Amino acid sequence: MTVKKFTLLNFIMVLSVATFCSCDEDTSSLGIFPEADGITSTYDIFQVHTRSVAMDSVLSNSTNSYIGSILDPETNTRITASFAAQFHIFENFSFPKRQQLFPIDTLLEVQPDHSKEPIGCDSIDVRLYFDDYYGDGNNPMKMEVFELDHNNIMSEDSTYYSNIDLEQFLPSGAKPIATKMFTPEDYTLSDGERLSSKHIPNIYIRLPEEYGTHIMNTYYEHPEYFVDSYSFIHHVCPGLYFRLKSGNGTMVAVTVGTMNIHFKYFDTEKADSVYAGWVRFAATPEVIQSTQFESQDVSELVNDESCTYLKTPAGICTEITLPIREIYATHSTDSVNKAQLTLTRYNRAEVNYQLGIPSSLLLVRKQNMYSFFENHEVSDSQTSYTTSYNSTYNTYTFENLSRLISYCQHEKIYGMQQENLTETQWEAKYPEWNKVVIIPVKTSTNTSGYEVSVTHDMNMNSIRLVGGSHTPINMQVIYSRFQ
Repeated sequence: MTVKKFTLLNFIMVLSVATFCSCDEDTSSLGIFPEADGITSTYDIFQVHTRSVAMDSVLSNSTNSYIGSILDPETNTRITASFAAQFHIFENFSFPKRQQLFPIDTLLEVQPDHSKEPIGCDSIDVRLYFDDYYGDGNNPMKMEVFELDHNNIMSEDSTYYSNIDLEQFLPSGAKPIATKMFTPEDYTLSDGERLSSKHIPNIYIRLPEEYGTHIMNTYYEHPEYFVDSYSFIHHVCPGLYFRLKSGNGTMVAVTVGTMNIHFKYFDTEKADSVYAGWVRFAATPEVIQSTQFESQDVSELVNDESCTYLKTPAGICTEITLPIREIYATHSTDSVNKAQLTLTRYNRAEVNYQLGIPSSLLLVRKQNMYSFFENHEVSDSQTSYTTSYNSTYNTYTFENLSRLISYCQHEKIYGMQQENLTETQWEAKYPEWNKVVIIPVKTSTNTSGYEVSVTHDMNMNSIRLVGGSHTPINMQVIYSRFQ
């Protein structure tokens, strides 16, 4: 529905007020052409309808993992997370020569030759490093650690979503190999250590020594299992599952996990020289890290017609119905030169702690909202767009959706011709032809500034946007027509 129509002169006056002053009289960069070019322009505003849509899952391909359970203080919905991680073998990985290591039962007695005796580790641990957490830093949480099933390995060729049941990758009757009580703020450390700039917060988990001993002996029996991550995962350690057992009010964002094996060895030329050694395996982007999120029913939020929501990592996105039929209703022979859409965020009420604000948003056709991420696409400024949060104005602006609007219109016209359908019939057959969704994302660019990756934002974010069935938002459209 068109709510206001301006002539070119009206628009230039409005634009002058908005920008205060302009020294450059060339308006072509704004989509307005000088009349000397034989082109006239008009400017309309259309109402755009939005609504919240529940997302039960998102593609879990982030480099972060999560453990904990937290209540969104603004919406009172609970999110619980556990995760599984595989471990990466670094290039040129090796243990010391077997002759340099101590047998299990003779750690204090140096033997001249024990190449066939089983050797042992001093200890093995996992450290889950994090740089952020949500909720109460002093809140006690409990996790259990399981080894994943050697006969049902998570495959790098498969697609895993955040609603995955990770327990399907545990062997039947599996029992935890370790348990851990933790708080994000580690008060077992001195204040000097904990507050030091060199300290990286982490959750320390001690694993059974037998587990490390098994890995070490496997190395000497089958060194070919340690040549790369694939061999290590399929023959030695399929990965670990970190399951939240109890606790409420804290969520930790794990950036990297390491599994560390500690041992003693000696110099073969100096039998009285004993050294402490260790090796590290890391959960990195080269191998699978998959977080399982469980959210409470969000139907009450989805049905809130006073606004729309964006909740991540899995929860709610915002659907937009583009008024394409209205845009072309009286401009069938005109070109859509610019179509600008701004989403405004509501300020929050004061609460004890806040969840995050998405830094970037993706606008993508609803029919492509899953394939976009599965195919590792980046925005093409035709069927998908990204934009960043403007903290000054509390907004996200998509500067020009004209190519998307033209694309959808031509798709409809071509489809009507091919299927011999009227406009009403075609739109009824393809009801999502003019629908897009807004999804919080993380973007990466190369040194030239080109976007090279777009992934789901897996941070704990929750915001409300102006919109909903009672409050349509505006899209500003500029047309051009040759004389």
